[in-house]
Amino acid sequence: MQNLLIALGSAFMTVFNTFSWRDGLDILIVAYLIYTVINLLIHTRTGLLIKGAVVLLAAYFLSTALQLRTIKFLIDYLFRYGLVVLVVIFQPELRTVLERIGRTELGRSLFISRLGNTEQDAQRKAIDIITSAAVSLSNTYTGALIVFEKETPLADIIATGTTIDAEVSEELIGNIFYKGAPLHDGAVIVRKDRIVAAACLLPVSHNLEISREMGTRHRAALGISENTDALVLVVSEENGYISVAQNGIIVRQLDKNRAFQMLTDELCPKKDEDEENQIWYKRILKNAQGSKQ
Repeated sequence: MQNLLIALGSAFMTVFNTFSWRDGLDILIVAYLIYTVINLLIHTRTGLLIKGAVVLLAAYFLSTALQLRTIKFLIDYLFRYGLVVLVVIFQPELRTVLERIGRTELGRSLFISRLGNTEQDAQRKAIDIITSAAVSLSNTYTGALIVFEKETPLADIIATGTTIDAEVSEELIGNIFYKGAPLHDGAVIVRKDRIVAAACLLPVSHNLEISREMGTRHRAALGISENTDALVLVVSEENGYISVAQNGIIVRQLDKNRAFQMLTDELCPKKDEDEENQIWYKRILKNAQGSKQ
C-alpha cells in the first residue's frame, strides 16, 4: 500500500511539472464532452449503466490497491468483453443520444435548413386545421394521437401503419379517429402540411414517474417524444383533454389557442426569434411540472 502511494505521488509530480495550457484545454474539452453525454443519458436506462460502471471502477481500483487478484481478474475480463454486449443491449439509447447530438444547434446549423415562408404558411394552416379537429374530437370524447415529424425521420414508425399521403383536413382526421373506423387505433403521422400515414405504432414510454392517470395513448406520445424530436398532439378518450408532448414532457388540458401556439412556435419558428424562444420545452417547463401529476 505504501509503495502504491509513493508511486502515485511520483506520477502526480511528474504530470504537474510538465503540465501546460494545452493539457488544461484538453481536460476541459473532455470533461465537457463527458458531462454532455451523461446529461443526455441520465434520464434513460443507460443512467443505470453509468452508475454500475462507477461502482465497477471503484471496485477495480480497490481490488488493485488491496491486491484482490480474483476480483481484479473478473472485472478486467468484464471490461474487456462486456463493451460489445452493452452496445447491443443499449443500442436504442445510443441511437437516441446520437440523434439528440444531431439536433443540437451545431447539428442544426450544419445540416438543417429552415422552411421557406410559403411552406411555413402551409404548415401553419395545417396546424390550425388539426387543432380545430382536436377540439371537435375532444367534445365527443374521441381519442386521437397525432405526431408531427421534425428533423428526425419517422420512416420506421410510418412503416408500421397505413400510407395515406393526403392533404390535411378536419373531415379526414375525424374519419380516421372515428370509433370503429379501421384506422382509429394508432397514431397519425404529419409531415409538414400533409398526413403521411395512419394507424402507426409508437414506442411506449417506460418512465416510472408518469402519472397512473395517463393511459396507453399518452404513454405512446411520451415514448415517441423521448426517442425523437417529434411533437405529439393527444386527445384523451376518457376526459377529452387536449395535450402536447415533446422531449419527454407533456402539457395537458390545453385549449385550441394554446395548443396551436405551442405547435407553431416549434414547427414554424420566426427567423428573428432568439435561441431561448426557439426551444419549446424551456418555455413551458415550469407549466409542465404541475402537469406531471
